Amino acid sequence: EPWNTSEGNQSNAVFGASGGWCQGLDNPSELFLALGLVSLVENLLVVAAILKNRNLHSPTYYFICCLAVSDMLVSISNLAEMLFMLLLEHGVLVMHPSIIRHMDSVIDMLICSSVVSSLSFLGVIAVDRYITIFYALRYHSIMTLRRAVVTMASVWLASTVSSTVLITYCRSNTVLVCLIGFFLFMLVLMLVLYIHMFALARHHLHSISSQQKPPTAHRGGSLKGAVTLTILLGVFFICWGPFFFHLILIVTCPTNPFCTCFFSYFNLFLILIICNSVIDPLIYA
Repeated sequence: EPWNTSEGNQSNAVFGASGGWCQGLDNPSELFLALGLVSLVENLLVVAAILKNRNLHSPTYYFICCLAVSDMLVSISNLAEMLFMLLLEHGVLVMHPSIIRHMDSVIDMLICSSVVSSLSFLGVIAVDRYITIFYALRYHSIMTLRRAVVTMASVWLASTVSSTVLITYCRSNTVLVCLIGFFLFMLVLMLVLYIHMFALARHHLHSISSQQKPPTAHRGGSLKGAVTLTILLGVFFICWGPFFFHLILIVTCPTNPFCTCFFSYFNLFLILIICNSVIDPLIYA
């Protein structure tokens, strides 16, 4: 895998270069399975609720539904890879090396596609909320059902095609640089949009509190909106940041002892991403 340097020779280099003080964390397979199953059930419930309830048949909830599907794919792809490696390691599954490489490439494409689509729909939801707040009166004319369908189809198509091309034809560093660039783009986009929305919520809160008799309900709503936006950005940074910082270090300092120490925590970063798939339904849905 282009993003995992925590195995084989690299893990030995970590131990040797750091004098044994940096050995990473022992993350049991049961933890991966438990988090993956929780994420799968949660996101399935979100998808089922949106599809079954006609009141939720709107662009905003369709985007949330797509995010839930992407999060399911993130969990499923990581679980599939873990199970595949465990079966090979314990001799339960015996395959020709060429077939193993082919299966590994397929899983890598699924992981890459799910990560790209998940990040994309986080960005799409941010744009949708921005339009809802700043162009409320024109929202239904801007975000029509047709445009929403085109947006969703474009994200899925672009995620699948780009991931297939990157994993099949590009070198490892090229894949990593593209993923890092895409993450940074989404990070800047979400920062700009959510900070602007946060500023508006704070302005409303300040305006209401400066009145002689502030309406408690509106004050609470503005404060809740500001807190929600802060949580969104915080969860995004905590869950996705370490993984992409890991990718940046692979590209910039793959042999540095301190960087290789950071690589030894790769499984922890995967757990954080799966945790994001668990948390997303609680925030967005």
